[in-house]
Amino acid sequence: MLPQDAIVALATPSGSGAIAVIRVSGDEAIAIGNSVFRSVKGKDMTKQKSHTLHLGHIVDGDKVLDEVLLSVFKGPNSYTGENTIEISCHGSAYIQQQIIQLLLRNGCRMAQAGEFTLRAFLNAKLDLSQAEAVADLIASDNEASHQIAMQQMRGGFSNEIAKLREELLNFASLIELELDFAEEDVEFADRTQFYALLSRIEFVLKRLIDSFAVGNVIKNGIPVAIVGEPNVGKSTLLNALLNEERAIVSEIAGTTRDTIEDELTIGGIGFRFIDTAGIRETNDVVESIGIRKTFEKIEQAQVVIYLSPLTTKGEIVTAENITAIRKEVEQIKNQFPLKPVLIIGNKSDQLNAVEIDILKAEIPEILLISAKENIGIDLLKNQLLSFVNTGALRNNETIVTNTRHYDSLLKALEEIQKVNYGLQTNLPSDLMAIDIRQALYHFGEITGQVTNEELLGNIFANFCIGK
Repeated sequence: MLPQDAIVALATPSGSGAIAVIRVSGDEAIAIGNSVFRSVKGKDMTKQKSHTLHLGHIVDGDKVLDEVLLSVFKGPNSYTGENTIEISCHGSAYIQQQIIQLLLRNGCRMAQAGEFTLRAFLNAKLDLSQAEAVADLIASDNEASHQIAMQQMRGGFSNEIAKLREELLNFASLIELELDFAEEDVEFADRTQFYALLSRIEFVLKRLIDSFAVGNVIKNGIPVAIVGEPNVGKSTLLNALLNEERAIVSEIAGTTRDTIEDELTIGGIGFRFIDTAGIRETNDVVESIGIRKTFEKIEQAQVVIYLSPLTTKGEIVTAENITAIRKEVEQIKNQFPLKPVLIIGNKSDQLNAVEIDILKAEIPEILLISAKENIGIDLLKNQLLSFVNTGALRNNETIVTNTRHYDSLLKALEEIQKVNYGLQTNLPSDLMAIDIRQALYHFGEITGQVTNEELLGNIFANFCIGK
């Protein structure tokens, strides 16, 4: 890949629309644009100021392809840091292809996935964590994931890591200096200050590592399994939550043979609801496969909703029914002890005040709803939202969502703990210096100060073409 090459790609989604944007970047981008663009005022694009917009036509010889707006961005004051043009044309798929093919014939080549952002990184317009946040921002589909991606793209995470790395680097320089005077047995690095710094770095790293648990589920959505016996209203509840007929509802027990999944945003957080097959003993081969999948989905879920119909043999709120609820919830908790289980009593519209009091006295944590009548659904949504620790999000704290960053933070923490141990046990400076260099290396991996072609290839391969 030659950074000075002019690359071209469609920056808007493919297909027909009102407007399409075609982006070109590279040393010759403006000159290439000028060769196929005819300004209505006869302007030469190579002589225009940066960040200006021009009306004209894209022409192929004597043939006019479209009337367009051409934007000029001169390096280094552009997204990529290079000369860049953007052609806003009409959204016909035919017009898009004709303009792109014309640009290819005039010196451009097709951009690879993520190559515009890669050039922004190579030209120091973004560090690596900010570049990765661009992909997260494009993929964000709820308020929380959008907020995290924006905070990272603005450099919140990068600045925190860079500050820690700089302070550690200053002490590392003093430790390295001590090695040059090993025979004199002098100390340039104040050990008390160094110990305080290591303690602070360790505290920050642990906070960032712990934030990954929240960040990961916010980024990918929180999976919630809806479980219970057949025909208790699991599919009705899914439909009520989504406010649409997503699952088949029938009086026949065992209607849901496979899992059904759909997503919903509650309070800016994405939840992925999984309607599972009813749990019961059965000789039906297909239904048995569905029940086995139910337990697989419970294992994958972050939260489990256990749904009970509150009836046994047509009778409401019996001792037998209450015992059955407790027994089944206990089985789920024993098998999945770390997962929160919400006990939901369905068809509460059929209960009278006395029965409701009995239920709440016997099972205080039960939440009563009627999926069919849409009663208590908002309370259930609020209960689900309470399982997500969004305090850090509200306080605009750094939240880690990227697995690569998480891995580098774990490795950096391990090295910092080694340095800390060495400091406490009076380890020689040369041995401590090795661990400090490793910690600095892992910090650099996050922001891109330490990188290689394979790493960049893996990161930018997940980008869309044109970004």
